[in-house]
Amino acid sequence: MRIRLGLVVVCLLAAGRGMSAQAPAADDFVKTHYAKYEYRIPMRDGVKLFASVYVPQVGAFKDAGPYPFLMTRTPYSCAPYGEDKFPARVGPSQELMESGYIFVCEDARGRTASEGAFQEMSPHIDEKKSAKDVDESTDTYDTVEFLLKHVPNNNGKVGITGISYPGFYTSASIIDSHPAIKAASPQAPMTDLFFNDDGYHGGAFMLGANYGFYRGFRPQKNPVIPAGGPRPGGEASANENPDTYATLLGAGATGNLDTGKEYLNGGNWLFHDQLMHTTYDEYWHKRDLSRRMKGIHTAVMTVGGWFDAEDLSGPFKTFHAIDEFNPGAVNTLVIGPWTHGGWSRTDGDHLGDVTFNTKTSLFYRAKIEYPFFEFYLKGVGDSVKGNNGGPLPKAYVFETGSNVWKTYDAWPPKPAIAKTLYFRAGGRLSFDAPTEKAGVDEYVSDPAYPVPFVEYTTNTVPQRYMADDQRFASRRPDVLVYETEPLTEDVTIAGPVKPKLKIASTGTDSDFVVKLIDVYPYDYPNAPGADAGNKRVVGAPAVVMGGYQQLVRGEPMRAKFRDSWEKPTPLVPGKMVSVNSEMPDINHTFRAGHRIMVQVQSSWFPLVDRNPQTFVDIPLAKPEQFVKATESVYRSAGAASGVEVLVMPAQ
Repeated sequence: MRIRLGLVVVCLLAAGRGMSAQAPAADDFVKTHYAKYEYRIPMRDGVKLFASVYVPQVGAFKDAGPYPFLMTRTPYSCAPYGEDKFPARVGPSQELMESGYIFVCEDARGRTASEGAFQEMSPHIDEKKSAKDVDESTDTYDTVEFLLKHVPNNNGKVGITGISYPGFYTSASIIDSHPAIKAASPQAPMTDLFFNDDGYHGGAFMLGANYGFYRGFRPQKNPVIPAGGPRPGGEASANENPDTYATLLGAGATGNLDTGKEYLNGGNWLFHDQLMHTTYDEYWHKRDLSRRMKGIHTAVMTVGGWFDAEDLSGPFKTFHAIDEFNPGAVNTLVIGPWTHGGWSRTDGDHLGDVTFNTKTSLFYRAKIEYPFFEFYLKGVGDSVKGNNGGPLPKAYVFETGSNVWKTYDAWPPKPAIAKTLYFRAGGRLSFDAPTEKAGVDEYVSDPAYPVPFVEYTTNTVPQRYMADDQRFASRRPDVLVYETEPLTEDVTIAGPVKPKLKIASTGTDSDFVVKLIDVYPYDYPNAPGADAGNKRVVGAPAVVMGGYQQLVRGEPMRAKFRDSWEKPTPLVPGKMVSVNSEMPDINHTFRAGHRIMVQVQSSWFPLVDRNPQTFVDIPLAKPEQFVKATESVYRSAGAASGVEVLVMPAQ
């Protein structure tokens, strides 16, 4: 969401990358090639927004211009402030910075140096009746008008891009877009916080990430220019317990984190709003940007990562919404094997102990992102057939498992066939439906001892958890495990993953976390070293990869939302019901010799808040309402449980 937990990608200032031998020292390139100007740009309602503008110096580039604009709008700050202060980098990539653009960073309304009132994912106003009706679309429109008139040597074309919260601003900015905006790239855009982006997944609150983020991301009194910019949130202070499992379990009900003196003490209404709107109410309805992606007149390249722990669903919802509401629009989806923003700041060659055999991020920046902006903003490069004359295919996706890039003319791929992986007796998993007249598996879920989401101690939500080994979970008695026999041929799954469960519980509410897992063969070679975060540790012990249970996709589903997201209903103890859900897409090949595994559990802490297993408003749950529950998962012919997937035909 909002670039949290140690990942700081502030507006246009991308993470440092190596320079060519002929170029000046990294810290000098921007100073020697760009002039900096600062503006306070008036909006139609009188509010002034702050923008830093970096203009190519005369003679600094072979191309003397005119140059296009490439803009990012951010709630995190456009630091450093002052026309004599330069960042080490501008723009989303080395290639674009060295090509020559007019780079613009604008503080969003109500944040840092910009005036006005900040709103969390400020809702789009469909019908604007006066100059007071402003949103991100109008703020961008007014900004573009100002830049075109006041910044010389521009070619009249504007591109806009951003990652995470700036990705939201990118998407919101192109609704009813200014005609000068010719290229837009929402990257990991926050899109619908209640459905599988930052806020809630399957009706369950994403506790660890949100509490970590909102400790630092707080309301501001604007305009203010802090030294070095505001702290984006998520870092633990020196006196905090480095084990968030213990810390957040000890807090009790999640409402205590909002009001407790030792926690946020009621001091952050942004966290309060996220936590207390526990159903899909009007607060969330009006912030669902996917319903409003209309009037888009620019080429769009939406980017995301298969292992994005924060905004995994947003890229897909944005991509599909643009297609739905803007027939004929140039609309491309790019998904790689990346964590949140990893395509801009890492090599993208591995995550945790899982390797991808190629530096996917370098390929993306040079061969996908750079040609996109060059084509639409400078007219450089060739087009490809099948995507309205643009330089990219409709879908450009990395296939994990096989570790290859694939291109498609639709997403999900049209040839993919819906099949179900059924739970069978004896912990088996099969594409063949059960024939037994009766069958059920049970476990006891205790919210006092929730299943952890990682086996190691952490004070963050480490991005690597998205591909971590699940062997620790499969050994717990409160986790059901189903797996296939070793595969005799590759199986490629491309598209959404849909658990379809028949369950009963002794509680009046319960969560059902379903995890799709790739089990490596026992003779798989060991990884060369342990992994701390996302970086290899030289000299560390080898990781035993034989039997590794790699998480491919996992999501919770809160049973009280099985019939309605707006009006939850309790479970009747002992009564069988259907609990169906949909996980964000995957594109993964389970190789021959591997096994496909599914795990089912009822807690995933502290990634997800604890369900008391009592039908109650969870943030306000009392200690005595947290109770054990016996969970039953059925697997008979008349009550089959499984996971529906889209399987590509064998080639």
